[in-house]
Amino acid sequence: MSPITALTYVLPHRFLSSLARRLAYSTNPRTKQWLIDTVVRKFDVNLSEALEPDATRYATFNHFFTRALKPGAREPDADPRALLMPADGRISECGRIGFAGEAEHEDPGHVFQAKGHGFSTAELLGDERAAQDFIGGTFATVYLSPRDYHRVHMPWTGTLRETVHVPGRLFSVGVDAVGSVSKLFARNERVVCHFDTDFGPMAMVMVGALLVSGVETVWGGVEIPPYGGPIVVKDYRGQGIVVERFAEMARFNYGSTVIVLFPKGVAELASALGPQAPVKLGERLATLKV
Repeated sequence: MSPITALTYVLPHRFLSSLARRLAYSTNPRTKQWLIDTVVRKFDVNLSEALEPDATRYATFNHFFTRALKPGAREPDADPRALLMPADGRISECGRIGFAGEAEHEDPGHVFQAKGHGFSTAELLGDERAAQDFIGGTFATVYLSPRDYHRVHMPWTGTLRETVHVPGRLFSVGVDAVGSVSKLFARNERVVCHFDTDFGPMAMVMVGALLVSGVETVWGGVEIPPYGGPIVVKDYRGQGIVVERFAEMARFNYGSTVIVLFPKGVAELASALGPQAPVKLGERLATLKV
């Protein structure tokens, strides 16, 4: 564990994230431009593919960070049976739920994190009943770095059933933290989005992180903050909220992680995927088997 990761155990996570949010929404020209220029330079952000390529035209850092892309900058895989990559970034981990490597894990709901760390699907979703839908299924964890496009899109068309805001910590989700902090993704603040699809349930988990000042959905607006508090469940059954394959479903304010869960027997992951594989929105995440 690096000294920086060790330090995050004692940092005031929510205070720092609240402060980051204030800075991200600041309209002070010097403040917002310094933040934008620093991130563009440090992380080599490619603004040529942004709908607004001029870094000085963004009203706030948050507008820059959640920038839209030019039409055609990302396209969905042409195969109609392809389940799509939900975001730009890198694969943190992917595989079969309940399996670690070649051997079945003692917990059939186990989701592998990295370097021997993992967590149960129930811990991730905050719901033991909902976790049963994904036993033996498939998962993929995509890490979005500060340089990446920060809108998350749908792998497949789904009808929104409910969202669950699960309170938690706000650890970093960088490579060292993922390899060092036990059950990191099941400990961090997150919004779980449950969809019904033509192959069954699908879950999209938007995981917050240190200095991530918010998570927004296209149907509900700001979901995080508030930070902490009780688990909040929002029932959308019967409201007919359908989000199409490849359409935007949510966005992060600063880098974080999205985890996608599919039921057993539904998806065969793309063969090229593995830890730290670079990925782009719309590429093939998996192939539909049913």
